[in-house]
Amino acid sequence: MASGKLVKFVVFELLEFAAFSIPTLVMMEQFASADQNTRDTRDRTHYWLIVSCSIAYVALMTILIWIPVKVLLFKKRHLYQKVIGWRPVMVMCVVLTTLPSFSFSIAVTEVQKNVNGSAVLPDMLPDLPVSLVLTCLIMVDIIEKLRTYPLRGQLKSNEDKHVYMTSLQQIKTVTDQVRQNEENLTPPQPAKRIQLSRPPGATTWRPAPDLEGPQEPTFDSGILKAMSQQDIRAQVFLWTFLLWSDTVEMVRVAGHPNVYKSGWVYPVYLFSFISLLRMIFTSQNPLLNSLGILLQDLPFIFVRLCLIIALGTITPVLGLCKNVLVTLSYVYFNYLTKFRIFSSFETSF
Repeated sequence: MASGKLVKFVVFELLEFAAFSIPTLVMMEQFASADQNTRDTRDRTHYWLIVSCSIAYVALMTILIWIPVKVLLFKKRHLYQKVIGWRPVMVMCVVLTTLPSFSFSIAVTEVQKNVNGSAVLPDMLPDLPVSLVLTCLIMVDIIEKLRTYPLRGQLKSNEDKHVYMTSLQQIKTVTDQVRQNEENLTPPQPAKRIQLSRPPGATTWRPAPDLEGPQEPTFDSGILKAMSQQDIRAQVFLWTFLLWSDTVEMVRVAGHPNVYKSGWVYPVYLFSFISLLRMIFTSQNPLLNSLGILLQDLPFIFVRLCLIIALGTITPVLGLCKNVLVTLSYVYFNYLTKFRIFSSFETSF
């Protein structure tokens, strides 16, 4: 009987290959159908030619790139360990699958424009093909994150986190008691200066402020304990879909008639694809936050603002507010707070 590790490996590889190949086939078939509908003849030669080309493209990319890279990463573990900060599988999916799919999505509307002097564009583009492309890409992202976790059994990280939080509470209690005893003693003597290590490049060392806020509840029994369970494997699904919800909303805007019937469809798809380049980097990459601002939030500000000015509120104003606030907060807390005018620490209570 096959081991669970082998079954997990085979299932993950099959799902990733399906996510790699199916979106391109679907989008090119949609392009072939749109091209066939613009012709007055019943001859389906062009349709089957385009479908055959899509199958040949997927087969060629699989044989020449997908399988060699997969075998290399599986057999040569020392080479895989040298890949730092980025994911080769996501590079293949973004470049070889998502880019052609977005290109053919635009081509579907182009072949239907001004056919025999009149446009035959539908009132609304179908959402299923584009949603399929993004869903497959997100599925590969989830699979790559789940590879390091077992799919069976309960992780011990929750217990470790509980012990860690309990230890912090005990340390804080002891610190409060020592501080209270020091206040009840005679006038304090000048304390000795303690040399503390600081990170390279730091000019002065400043103790971390003791933030005060509402205490988090803990449940040790009953139904509340069952409801308070948190497993990182389930959170991978939640946070991955939330991470790409902004890009999904932007791509959906391309299906609006005023967008795909005009030239605005090009910047929408272009900047949506640029925002997907963040998937190439690992979730713990220190540059990921900066790249999120440069590749998604900052470009989306200009795209959404231009769409609202030119075409009205076809894109949610909430999305524009999100991009603006995220960009301003990132710049302020990471860069402006280093200046003297913003450097003084303050609390609300």
